[in-house]
Amino acid sequence: MDERVKVDCVANARALAPMILDAAPRIEAARGLPPDLVDALHEARLYRMLVPRSLGGEEISPVEYVQAIEEIAKADASTAWCIGQTSVCSTISKAMNPQVAEEIFKKNPRGVLAWGPSGNGKAVVDKGGFRVSGVWPFASGSRQATWLAAHCIIYEADGEPRRDPSTGNPMQRTLVLPREAATIKDVWHVIGLRGTGSDTYSFDNVFVPEERAVAYHALNPAARREGGPLYAFTIYQLFGCSFPAVALGIARATLDAFCTLAQTKTPMGQSAVLRDNAVVQSQVGVAQSALAAARSFFYDALGEIWRAAQSGEISLDQRVRLRMGSIHATQQARQIVETVYLAAGATAIFESNPFERRFRDIHAVSQQAQSQFSIYEAVGRHFLGLPVNSRLI
Repeated sequence: MDERVKVDCVANARALAPMILDAAPRIEAARGLPPDLVDALHEARLYRMLVPRSLGGEEISPVEYVQAIEEIAKADASTAWCIGQTSVCSTISKAMNPQVAEEIFKKNPRGVLAWGPSGNGKAVVDKGGFRVSGVWPFASGSRQATWLAAHCIIYEADGEPRRDPSTGNPMQRTLVLPREAATIKDVWHVIGLRGTGSDTYSFDNVFVPEERAVAYHALNPAARREGGPLYAFTIYQLFGCSFPAVALGIARATLDAFCTLAQTKTPMGQSAVLRDNAVVQSQVGVAQSALAAARSFFYDALGEIWRAAQSGEISLDQRVRLRMGSIHATQQARQIVETVYLAAGATAIFESNPFERRFRDIHAVSQQAQSQFSIYEAVGRHFLGLPVNSRLI
């Protein structure tokens, strides 16, 4: 039995927030997390939140995890995004060869895995393994990573795709490689989430031993090696919980900053401070209510599905409800930040104030696939009795 004392990751995130907030200008300028902040994040065990206890991680509940991400996002969204992305990537360890998982996460206390979405990844069968080639973009947190994953279609030596015997479809595998084997292309010149350093990486005919290949279907709960209820969640579901946590943190920090500004700012041509304006009062009332409601719904849905994971099987209705709470929270957070940004007037356009960066960041969050309005279509199909793409739920 693991006798280690449980780390309070939420409290650690909250305690580290002032340092993260102070580092925000450096994060923006460097388009990445500074080394001293990375050291502090490791010391606070925030890179280890979803790593299994068997591998030296914290294996905290998804509820605690999103609370920690939300706390970090109040200080800086890019930092929260990097921690969130690499934390979820670490859960692939539940399906890895145990020796490989130990090499990545247990032997190196600062081991971090990152990846970008699959595109043209190709793994050609070779003696004892595969030859991997391809390009993977949007690798958030890859600048702090020690390992990178490559999602690939498997090809035989003759160039024909290997077929999955159960479906007949081309076989897919996720292969893990040391970061130094990759060619990294700095492409991250973007409007928001600048500090995530979500670069593009590539491999060119790099050999990967067979034991470092993870069966693609094994990313789903049915084939997991880790038995804890955390690992009943799919990677898609955990990513889907991370984004609204970042969005809620941005919205809360932006709304709080506006309430502070409203105490003292007198708009040009007016004689009263913002807080005395009836329209502003109503806007703040609506924004506070919307944020509280969206956050409560999200956490309620997450809590419900977490309890189900602990006691038994997660139902489709619970998965849909979590997706509803996630997309609703992100959409509401974006609308709140937009309202507050406009209400702040010209003050909001200056880098010295806390509005313009958060305005850019929330719009970068909302551009991500799991944050877009189209997710509501899958939710609506479920309630209308129509088939739903299970990957979207």
